[in-house]
Amino acid sequence: MERQTQRQGIICAGNWIVDIVHEIDQWPNKSELALIAREDRGIGGGAANVSSALARMQVGFPLLPFGAIGNDDLGDFVVESCQALNLPTDRLIRRADKPTAHTHVMSVPGDSRTFFYQGGANDSLSEADFSAGFFAGSDAKIFYLGYLMLLEQLDGMEGDTTGAAHILARARAAGLVTAVDLVSASRDDFSCIVRHAAPHIDYLIMNEVEACRAGDQPLEAGEVPSDATLLAAADKVMAVGIHRAIIIHCPKKAVWIGRDAEPIFLRPKPLSPDQILSPVGAGDAFCAGLLYGIHQGFAPTRTLALAHVTAVSSMKGMTATESIPPLHSLLAELASNSAEDFSLV
Repeated sequence: MERQTQRQGIICAGNWIVDIVHEIDQWPNKSELALIAREDRGIGGGAANVSSALARMQVGFPLLPFGAIGNDDLGDFVVESCQALNLPTDRLIRRADKPTAHTHVMSVPGDSRTFFYQGGANDSLSEADFSAGFFAGSDAKIFYLGYLMLLEQLDGMEGDTTGAAHILARARAAGLVTAVDLVSASRDDFSCIVRHAAPHIDYLIMNEVEACRAGDQPLEAGEVPSDATLLAAADKVMAVGIHRAIIIHCPKKAVWIGRDAEPIFLRPKPLSPDQILSPVGAGDAFCAGLLYGIHQGFAPTRTLALAHVTAVSSMKGMTATESIPPLHSLLAELASNSAEDFSLV
């Protein structure tokens, strides 16, 4: 018990990607032309964005990035980006035979973004990369893994379960709180991968598309799910083993579903298109705000609100985290928000 109270810090494991973001004037039809108004480059992926967001927030506790990158120019860019944020890089594995994962992101201002992804070294991250003492020797409080569905080796079956489930079980056995994020991949085994991991997850974070796929709930493209649809999906996932809470975020709402507790909805005031430069990484920024609140023991209502203002701040920049301010600014904004900015019910 004494060691548990002394734990602090977050291990951010999973995807490390270089996002090459193209701001385009429109999404073209097949064979048509779209104009690129601007290009930016930044690191992306669950582990990269969450650790970078928390570093920019200046959270004041250890951040431990972990994952696989290539021994190439893009890998050097990842390392340099981490060093610029004073993030340690000793746990970033360099693969001589794999390129660094990268994504071409097509972003329409005020609208949405589309990703063209090359998995590279991310696809090689496996259970063998987590040494025997990886968790047992750690004083971190939270082990974050993101994203399931985009980690080829960890998503694959290991015996009668998955590599990710094995890793998460080891983390919980060593006394860490586990938090997992998903990606909106279209795959037939989506709910199966979640079911295997669920008994070893304390907090599961996902968007509305991922929630419906994980809970086998139908959702048409572009459809805004009802509260009932989200809760039904969460109930199915919760039933297979999530220990503490499921958090679902959508553009128009977010919900915290704790085990044996009433759901808490946050309904933010809509943003106008001119307030959004790029939505790239908004979900990861939301996740970073959540993880800070969980780490600090905030109540779910305050944690959801902080996650929201963190996500909003991220959309004011082109890359995933460049516009996220220090924590004191986020907390000040949170304190200044009125009931009209968002409601918690």
